[in-house]
Amino acid sequence: MHLLKEAVEFPNLFSGDIEINRVAFRIFGIDVYWYGILIALGVVLGFLYAMKRSKKVGLISDNVFDIAFIGIIVGFIGARAYFCLFYNLMNPEADNKYNLITMFTKIHDGGLAIYGGIIFGVIAALIACKVKKSPFLPLLDIAAPAILIGQSIGRWGNFINQECYGAPTAGNLPWGMTGTKIALDPIVIEAMGEGAEKTNVLVHPCFLYESLWCIVGFLLIHFIANRIRSFDGEVFLCFVLWYGAGRAWIEALRTDSLYAGSLKISQVIAIASAVLALIMIVYFRITTRKENKQLYVNTDLSRERLEEFKQKITLDNEKAEAKKAMKAARKEASQKVAPSILGESSYNSKSDNNSDKKYDSMSDNGTDKKDDDKGE
Repeated sequence: MHLLKEAVEFPNLFSGDIEINRVAFRIFGIDVYWYGILIALGVVLGFLYAMKRSKKVGLISDNVFDIAFIGIIVGFIGARAYFCLFYNLMNPEADNKYNLITMFTKIHDGGLAIYGGIIFGVIAALIACKVKKSPFLPLLDIAAPAILIGQSIGRWGNFINQECYGAPTAGNLPWGMTGTKIALDPIVIEAMGEGAEKTNVLVHPCFLYESLWCIVGFLLIHFIANRIRSFDGEVFLCFVLWYGAGRAWIEALRTDSLYAGSLKISQVIAIASAVLALIMIVYFRITTRKENKQLYVNTDLSRERLEEFKQKITLDNEKAEAKKAMKAARKEASQKVAPSILGESSYNSKSDNNSDKKYDSMSDNGTDKKDDDKGE
């Protein structure tokens, strides 16, 4: 195994450090990183949640499976492309700029931008919904909490990689952290000072802030927003509002942000998206009440499609059972025929033996009679 051990410390919480190996295990000569495992775990759990909630918004689970699968794949590509694009723009003179190949071969080093993933994933899901003739907005409502699940778990991959941390703290922050990689950050080195005054500098664990923010957001959406949802797409807008508000203040603490000039890209997007989401929630709540619009799950079309899907599942199960029964019957029939054939073969063999014996006996009697005649 390729060992990439690094130490992380929370000196104000407990003494000693935590040794972390970025490589979880090795298979077929390939290192498998904790970063990838945690990202994958978050995606799977979010996916399962969305599948479980599909009926609650009137969607057919098979359609959700297909559309979500496409959205996840395209979302990953978008998240990586977004990060690499802005990294190259920020570091035009860098030797380690990304190209179309290294963009994916160096993914274990980190670098997935959630906004790129959401933008690309939503566009892909919209196209897939058009093809599948499935409503788009209810899908967003089950995707929103699923994204929060994935993000809350995936952020711990940043902890393993010692990235997505914040600026140096005053030094007495109880949960302030440092680590092997963090200590090499130029901003941290500068904050340490020189000579006898050199001190150990702790930074904000921004990965932890965002993980906890996403967990709280998921709980609020699952237990409150889902129940008071008045129009399709409202839960997704609540997600955009909540995540944008949290990302705005967390991004202010980070030192590794992607910039456009002097502006932090993610912070600008977070603030703009949160404000826009709030305006849209207010507007659509007012118009929904005035026009007395129904949620898709309460429409006749949704009920008809769900009933058709239920009947299809029942029919498929009946066909599967019939096929299984037919296969069992054929197997049973073949088992009955086999002994019958063996029995007939045995009977024929016995008959042949008896005939042979009878023939031999007759032959012997004839021979004896001839001998007697000769003797006379």
